[in-house]
Amino acid sequence: MKRLFVLLFSFLTLNAFAEAPAEGGEFEPGAMITHHIADDYIWHFADGAVVYLPVILVDNGEFKVFSSHNFYNEDHETVPYDGYALDHGRIYKLDANGEPIVHEGFASWFDPSLIDLSITKNVASMLLSVVLLLVIFSVIAGRYKSNPKAAPSGIQSFFEPIVVFIRDEIAKANIGPKYQRYMPYLLTVFFFIWFNNLLGLMPGGANLTGNIAVTMVLALLTLFITLFSSNKGYWKHIFATPGVPAWLAPIMIPVELMGIITKPISLMIRLFANITAGHIIILSLFSLIFIFESLAVSPLSVAFSIFMMFLELFVALLQAYIFTLLSAMYFGGAVEEHDHVDDMGFGDGTHH
Repeated sequence: MKRLFVLLFSFLTLNAFAEAPAEGGEFEPGAMITHHIADDYIWHFADGAVVYLPVILVDNGEFKVFSSHNFYNEDHETVPYDGYALDHGRIYKLDANGEPIVHEGFASWFDPSLIDLSITKNVASMLLSVVLLLVIFSVIAGRYKSNPKAAPSGIQSFFEPIVVFIRDEIAKANIGPKYQRYMPYLLTVFFFIWFNNLLGLMPGGANLTGNIAVTMVLALLTLFITLFSSNKGYWKHIFATPGVPAWLAPIMIPVELMGIITKPISLMIRLFANITAGHIIILSLFSLIFIFESLAVSPLSVAFSIFMMFLELFVALLQAYIFTLLSAMYFGGAVEEHDHVDDMGFGDGTHH
């Protein structure tokens, strides 16, 4: 037990101490927290453990590839390189005087001539999670294929109950007989979110599922699958709601259409907010040690942080489950619910 708590303490504090202020410097908790939850062109694990990621730019149709190490000097301060500058997690073009080029419009930082395809920390973490998923489930699939009648063992025995649970308690229960066509997506999105939630809790881990662009893409995938697999009963329910007088249609139709849009928005914000909030709380608790500069605060701060870490391990699984469950419910509503309405005779305005 003692070794477990020592391991947890080291696990939790590695990131915080990596961002401790230099001697004579002033600790800025906001900058430290922002550094950990934001995307970046480097992957910083601890002092002396930094991976400089490749920068890939398309400038007026011309590809430029170089290491992000060029943007940093010996003191790890950002410096211009080859007519570009890195500031606040964004790459800018510089003019002949070394000043950022400002563009007119709603966003002065937007440069239509510069496309950034760089492998950032979030992209690298996503690729890592994809490799893990492919390796793990390729091994599992290979074992089932080679000996389908053998009892699961090892890694199979761990993942099989989870797959069965998603199939029986999420897909079958919410989609119905047509659940099989949605199983590949539901399994993929569940394990993708869960794995990345866990990777984000590791020292130096990227806040991938706490990036609203990532959660937006996942939510849009659920939306597109829902819309493209919906039947005519689904659209009848929206444009001709059973039992609703015709004079209410101008009000109800926009409300129903708005409901289609708000569902993926809720998926996007829920995952983003819960994961990001967890990171902020844990890092804020550790910041208290440097803010008060007192060892008396350390035990309490570490104790609460350990509690929050265990809670975040649960939240990592819970958020993957909720996203998968709600996606299945939306699929089921588009495929089955309104078929039932038609069978009852309400879809065409008649009653049995």
